[in-house]
Amino acid sequence: MKKIYVLVAFFTFFLTFVQAQDFAIAQLEKSPRHHEWVEVKYGDRIVHCFVAYPEKSKNTLAVIVIHENRGLTDWVRSLADQVAAEGYIAIAPDLLSGFSETKKRTSDFTNSDSARTALSQLKPEQVTQDLNAVQGYIAKVPSCNGKTVVMGFCWGGGQCFRSATNNPNIKAAMVFYGGSPDKAEDIARINSPVYGFYAENDQRINAMIPKTEELMKAAKKKYEYEIYKGAGHAFMRSGDDPTGSAENKQAKIDAWERVKKILKKI
Repeated sequence: MKKIYVLVAFFTFFLTFVQAQDFAIAQLEKSPRHHEWVEVKYGDRIVHCFVAYPEKSKNTLAVIVIHENRGLTDWVRSLADQVAAEGYIAIAPDLLSGFSETKKRTSDFTNSDSARTALSQLKPEQVTQDLNAVQGYIAKVPSCNGKTVVMGFCWGGGQCFRSATNNPNIKAAMVFYGGSPDKAEDIARINSPVYGFYAENDQRINAMIPKTEELMKAAKKKYEYEIYKGAGHAFMRSGDDPTGSAENKQAKIDAWERVKKILKKI
């Protein structure tokens, strides 16, 4: 009987995951915007990236979309397309690029658990170098106006905040339910405003906010955040999923309106 319960739980999770991915794929397939895969090269590394372009007559800023701890999933690509729908270039790097000889990108992993395990093994220095290379690449794309911002989710939210400490060329960092640096010397290097997007039911992350706020204030850095009522961790993905809760869907709507306002000011 125990085995049956385990199998039922597994297939329930599997079907939910597949439905979420199917929803994202459907959104991408309906998009009228141009999508492409590019390789960002530096040294001996190749970072595979998904790029979505807006339908626009003028050059615009670019948004670097940093994926969750599941890797570069279909939902992350669909989120990049949503950014492009608002009139901005979006580039989503696969930070699992070149992980091993047999796993050269997220799609080579058998499931999200194995991708999550691999991400935990990445060296912070490599992630920083990858993101800096991607920022340098997209800023020089002919249709980009040279301005770049970063947004990240979950694990990517933490990397987004780290990007603000490591890259003086980004114009803003939008951190979605991700961790934050806890050293004054790291905070001191931040040149851009940081905007936080947090879920009410996510104390694992929210417990870091008071110290972050204290450090940012002491360093005279701009740090503004919102906590979305009733939402849980990963509400942006859940809010896109037809099976997501009403609270997460509303949080996604409200957060997206804020994203648009922030981008419009840059």
